[in-house]
Amino acid sequence: MPWWPPLRRRSGGGSMYKFIKRFFDIIFSLIAFIILLPVFIPIVILLLLTGEHEVLFKQQRVGYKNKMFGIFKFATMLKNSPNMGLGDVTVRKDPRITPVGKFLRQSKLNELPQLLNILIGDMSFVGPRPLMKTGFDRYSDDMQARVYDVHPGLTGIGSIVFRDEELIITQNQLPPHECYKQIISPHKGALEIWYQQHQNFYTDFMILFLTAWYVIFPNSTLVYKIFPSLPKRNF
Repeated sequence: MPWWPPLRRRSGGGSMYKFIKRFFDIIFSLIAFIILLPVFIPIVILLLLTGEHEVLFKQQRVGYKNKMFGIFKFATMLKNSPNMGLGDVTVRKDPRITPVGKFLRQSKLNELPQLLNILIGDMSFVGPRPLMKTGFDRYSDDMQARVYDVHPGLTGIGSIVFRDEELIITQNQLPPHECYKQIISPHKGALEIWYQQHQNFYTDFMILFLTAWYVIFPNSTLVYKIFPSLPKRNF
């Protein structure tokens, strides 16, 4: 039997909430593009001058209602990285990550091109992170049927709790793919079900706040103080 609770929709998941959330996704993604333009320009120049001279890459991910879509990111790994090493699993000091890519990943700046995905409606600012098909297949059948009942997000509760995912995989005694399947995927899935049960504007706002907070204070336990009902990590 799965150890996560059955899905119970709260009032925050109603049609009005979804409409307003989509409205703000459009408005804030446009504003963010304008504000972040001075950040985009030096990143683009830096990527053109280093590594494999690639700026953006588009990759197929699982999205709303399990439909595939193309996600945009700044290039942080070698072009053929999905077919090299551990495939879709990334470990700490992964040799496929470029020097500039390491900084972009640590600062989360590599995710900024997904503002375009938000604008066109593939994603929202807050929701479960969209996985590659191979990563999605590590979920149980029950979890696969539930986790993307909401639009995937630029950030989400799973991303916050598992901000040290690469370190967990690196230090665990299990092989990386087994660590992800047996340890990370079940707990991350439970976190995303928790989000669906608690989604409202307060939850979304606090997840956005915590995303920024953990960039500055990566060892903080604030997420469990703000969301005391959150499933706790025991590893």
